[in-house]
Amino acid sequence: MQNKCKKSGAISSYNCFSPKNQSAGLSIKNLIDNHFIAYNARQLADACKLVSRIANDRNITVGLSISGALIPAGVGYSSIIPLMKHGFVDWIVSTGANLYHDMHHFLGHEMYRGNHVSDDSLLHKDGIVRIYDLYLESQALYDTDKFIRESIKKLIGRKSLKNGQSSSDLHYQLGAYMLEMDDGADEYSVLAAGAKYQIPIHCSAPADSGIGMNLAALIKENVFFSIDQNYDVLETASYVHNAKKEGGSSAVVILGGGSPKNFLLQTEPFINEVLGIKDVGHDYFIQFTDARPDTGGLSGATPSEAVSWGKIDPNKLPGTIVCYGDCTVYAPLVTQYVMDSCAPREMKNLYQSKGQIVKNLLDDAKS
Repeated sequence: MQNKCKKSGAISSYNCFSPKNQSAGLSIKNLIDNHFIAYNARQLADACKLVSRIANDRNITVGLSISGALIPAGVGYSSIIPLMKHGFVDWIVSTGANLYHDMHHFLGHEMYRGNHVSDDSLLHKDGIVRIYDLYLESQALYDTDKFIRESIKKLIGRKSLKNGQSSSDLHYQLGAYMLEMDDGADEYSVLAAGAKYQIPIHCSAPADSGIGMNLAALIKENVFFSIDQNYDVLETASYVHNAKKEGGSSAVVILGGGSPKNFLLQTEPFINEVLGIKDVGHDYFIQFTDARPDTGGLSGATPSEAVSWGKIDPNKLPGTIVCYGDCTVYAPLVTQYVMDSCAPREMKNLYQSKGQIVKNLLDDAKS
């Protein structure tokens, strides 16, 4: 059939496309580039291309937020760790749940494919907990609780941890401790990968998780370690400020929404509105979400709404992308696309340098 794509008249400024049949052996990149044509498929294709462009630019600092319980669903293995290992993620904000469940495999526990239509009373009786269609033995929770408490006591005794540090310090030390016991832990643990590659991992609501509950439980043993989230606010803002100060850009990639999304985005209002350092917002915004914007919930808040808060540079709004759908579907596709399209990036090692860049942020706020 003759290609009838012609550019004339009012349509001349638009790109036409010629649909093709799929064939056996297609790569993910080929599939997305040639067959994801319209609607959310096109949004995903555009997101893949934008993430690849960002990954190819060493001068863009990339923050990733991870909501809900994506790590138990395998997204840590399939997507987050590969992105970290290839230098495509520079700092992370996660729910505490993700980081708590991240430790199960290290302790010899696995997730199991279950059924979302279950008799939960029977599961509870059999010592099984359910995350939608995933099952986990309750013993995994008890062992993880014990590991957290014992690890923190040991790290405090070594003076590796001290009371009043940021959540990134706690997560770094836990990851480093896991690497001590298994030098291959970075292959399956986001915490261990963060420690190995000096990628700071923050939690915006640490008390809302198994990690936070076990920190509280240590008080009964007269062991006191509390997270000072003032430092989390300063550190995350400093990554963004440092990127701009050095002539680079800031990108945010958002899996889901919730508190991690806002914590990732509030860095710009903190810099501009609170500290009084002139800035215009993040330069790149890519979100994967199934939340609707019309309910007023944070997870569905659009890039244009973020512009009104100074979170996103209004001049960059046309380049922002929201893909509506399930992160467990999108994240592995985007990750494979980027790894097939981009060479590994030099790591920024922000955890190692965060003390100095926080100082730079505060010095600029005073001047």
